[in-house]
Amino acid sequence: MAFFLIFWIYPVLQLFYYSVTDFNGINYDFDFVGMKNFLKVLDNGTLTNSMKNTLVYAVFTVVVSNVIGIAVAMILNTKIRFKGLFRTCAYFPALFSAIVVGFIWSYVYMPGSGMIGNLLTLIGLDGTLFNPLGNYKTALYAIAIVEVWKAFGTTMIIYLAGLQTVDESLLEAGRIDGCTEWQLIRKIKLPLISSTITINVILSVIAGLKAFDYSFIMTNGGPGKSTKTLMFQVYETAFTDMKMGRASAFSVLAFAFIIIITVAMLFYLNKKEVEL
Repeated sequence: MAFFLIFWIYPVLQLFYYSVTDFNGINYDFDFVGMKNFLKVLDNGTLTNSMKNTLVYAVFTVVVSNVIGIAVAMILNTKIRFKGLFRTCAYFPALFSAIVVGFIWSYVYMPGSGMIGNLLTLIGLDGTLFNPLGNYKTALYAIAIVEVWKAFGTTMIIYLAGLQTVDESLLEAGRIDGCTEWQLIRKIKLPLISSTITINVILSVIAGLKAFDYSFIMTNGGPGKSTKTLMFQVYETAFTDMKMGRASAFSVLAFAFIIIITVAMLFYLNKKEVEL
């Protein structure tokens, strides 16, 4: 409790306090400015752009990582050879730190000399034209794919744990009644693991809304502002512009945004669980 109070509650209270000051992160001789920081954040358009990027990133990663995770879990829950090895391989990317994954994928995406660029050259295409991180239309999706690659193993493990609680006798009864495998999945397996789906989706939503690592490591928020997420904008405001007070206001708004989205999703998914 002491660690929780010192390293979580106290910093959060400090955040709210600094959000109404002109603190620059260095000089503690700062003034109270009221709601000025919040108005600046709302007026300059950075909040709207970063919220849009964050939502696109979160929706993409949540949908794709959960679809792939549950599909792989369904396959690995069957009686196939070497499934222990396949489970390990699927989960392996989750063991690496984000900075290692970011640097690895920067080389994968590198135009011409990167892995994908080389493969395109081998099949007769111009690999130097492949530059997803340098295109403002594709950069956000390129880093989102990296997040999916790293995260789907974790979602797969959680789905696998949920699937293993499904009573095999229910599936056998369904097969006797003439259900196809798709009907077994839709009518029996998915309803019985609805709580597992809720857990995975909520965890994925929170991770997506807090996205920072890959936009910082791989693109530094560029090209332009195409990969500047909420957390990246907070970092840049605090440590590049040295406006800690305004960054604190940005953090408060981001905090409220994440809480609202998460709680709304939680209520919706809990309602769906009851319906199922």
